[in-house]
Amino acid sequence: MSRISPPMPGEGARERRLAEMVRVDHAGEFGAVQIYRGQRAIFGRSEGKAHAARLIGEMEAGEAEHLRTFDRLIAERGVRPTIMAPVWRVAGFGLGAVTALMGEKAAHACTEAVENVIEEHYARQSEVLAGVDEELKDVVDRFREEELAHRDTAIEQGAKDAPGYAVLSAVIKFGCRAAIRISEKI
Repeated sequence: MSRISPPMPGEGARERRLAEMVRVDHAGEFGAVQIYRGQRAIFGRSEGKAHAARLIGEMEAGEAEHLRTFDRLIAERGVRPTIMAPVWRVAGFGLGAVTALMGEKAAHACTEAVENVIEEHYARQSEVLAGVDEELKDVVDRFREEELAHRDTAIEQGAKDAPGYAVLSAVIKFGCRAAIRISEKI
């Protein structure tokens, strides 16, 4: 009678870490969609903001595609999504709406700050995933490039010229990094 081999040392830890990656990336894409929805809710109702609403709508569509991919990975891999989704829904939408109310440049500063944090986050994940989970690495690498394009669009639209840019950017980056840490575990 053959015995099933015990798991390799560290195998459980590796699987937990991969699940954390999928969970946090799913949460991040969910939050990004909410930010853009909040911005679009303001710009879509503001006269003379059609250009900003269109750009934000395009970026939101990209984030929605990312979210669908992570929805699929959550289901296929049996990963528990973050229980923080209701909080991220309100916080993301609120952040988007508030920055849009501050003006187009502030909304773009929000995008630039968020995408900088996400790009760094995806770059770290890509390094860890090399040779471990090529499917997830490919997704992360592709989405990282798309997040960089969103960041570059935001910079081109005047993100760094937003009133109080340095403070606004620092606060948003801090919030994003905190949300990443929380969503990995909870």
